[in-house]
Amino acid sequence: MLPLKDLHAFFERCIWPRALTQAERTKAFEALYIRHHEAHSYVCRRDETADSWIGVLEGFLRVQDTTVDGRLIMFTGVASSGWIGEGSLLKPEQRKYEVMATRPTVTVHLPRATFSWLLDRSIPFNHFMLSHLNERLGQFIAMVKFDRLLEPTSRVARGISSLFHPVLYPNTDSTLRINQEEIGSLVGISRQRVNAALTELESAGLIRRGYGYITVMDRQALARYP
Repeated sequence: MLPLKDLHAFFERCIWPRALTQAERTKAFEALYIRHHEAHSYVCRRDETADSWIGVLEGFLRVQDTTVDGRLIMFTGVASSGWIGEGSLLKPEQRKYEVMATRPTVTVHLPRATFSWLLDRSIPFNHFMLSHLNERLGQFIAMVKFDRLLEPTSRVARGISSLFHPVLYPNTDSTLRINQEEIGSLVGISRQRVNAALTELESAGLIRRGYGYITVMDRQALARYP
């Protein structure tokens, strides 16, 4: 059972509650609930009715889909402090993707009813959501561009750099708890190629590797690599 103080600390680190009135903040916080997920377990499945906005308190999520012939298509990853699933709540519609925890993960959920209540009531929350969606779209456009134009090491560098996005992933520390599988999920390449890319980036002095984590030494240079 996660202590209430940990949930409160996570809530305070998020950007979107800062736009709310005290009454709205209280209602939103009281509506939150937590779920624990084992490694490689589903957080939600394709075609399920979206019933909550999903935040990552601890761990890492992989957003993916599976084709009719069983091939896995990876869209993106969601690191700690990130949120996912707002699009399926705004339409509303069944989810067009599945979300899997790549490691033991704790998610925080804002129920659909509270999410809709904030949209109906709070103009600042709507402004945040527009900004969030715009940044998400920009992230996906950049991923398509990088996939088509950049070689794998540059894609890994940009993928890691994307986890420092001030809107999508606020409060990211220089040391990221992320493994090679998760980086591969971000940029759509194999674990073996990720390992080779990390070796190259470490040799360039841009990162330092440890077991299950990466320390970014120069964020700006990493974002511009090569």
